[in-house]
Amino acid sequence: MIRNIALSSFLLISGFVFAQNTAMTSAESKAFVTKVSSETKEIKTLQADFTQTKKMDFLDKSIVTYGKMSLKSPNSLSWKYTKPYQYSIIFKDNKIYINDQGKKSSVDAKSKTFEKINKLIVGSSNGQMFNDPEFSVSYFKNASFNIAKFTPKSAQLLKYIKQIELQFPKNESTVSQVNMTEASGDTTNIVFKNTKINASIAASEFSL
Repeated sequence: MIRNIALSSFLLISGFVFAQNTAMTSAESKAFVTKVSSETKEIKTLQADFTQTKKMDFLDKSIVTYGKMSLKSPNSLSWKYTKPYQYSIIFKDNKIYINDQGKKSSVDAKSKTFEKINKLIVGSSNGQMFNDPEFSVSYFKNASFNIAKFTPKSAQLLKYIKQIELQFPKNESTVSQVNMTEASGDTTNIVFKNTKINASIAASEFSL
């Protein structure tokens, strides 16, 4: 289950599938990075509802799940799936804590692919994701989004992840969609909505 989530990639929602992406100029990408990095430094907490759609080659239908994401600076991140099943993953203090419908466990997150993905999510809230030495970054834009595409540099990580894409609505500095593509070609799309910035988050959100 963790691997499916950790190594999944995110499809664009249908309304933007055919949006024309063009590469940013050097000046545009620099201005974009500066803006996001500056504005996200003020973010201490981030909460959002999400819809995740995973498409796997051997399945005829996509797997759609719903839940809530909570993030607290500097490195606490919670994914709580609520429909159609209950499943929680909490990333905190270099460990992954899991509650699979009442069955609880934990694993060391260091050097795990899941840790790399969550590092980008956390980094997207504080502007540090653009400085991750394990990825090369290219920048694109269309009428609705500014887009940062992260490609792993190491052969080890490329065995699992082909690309991670973060989409930022124009004139906003927080991610609204994350798209990843696995080496296998499987894809997953997570769309965030009802985002709250710097609202109080109960400690229970980061415990099982």
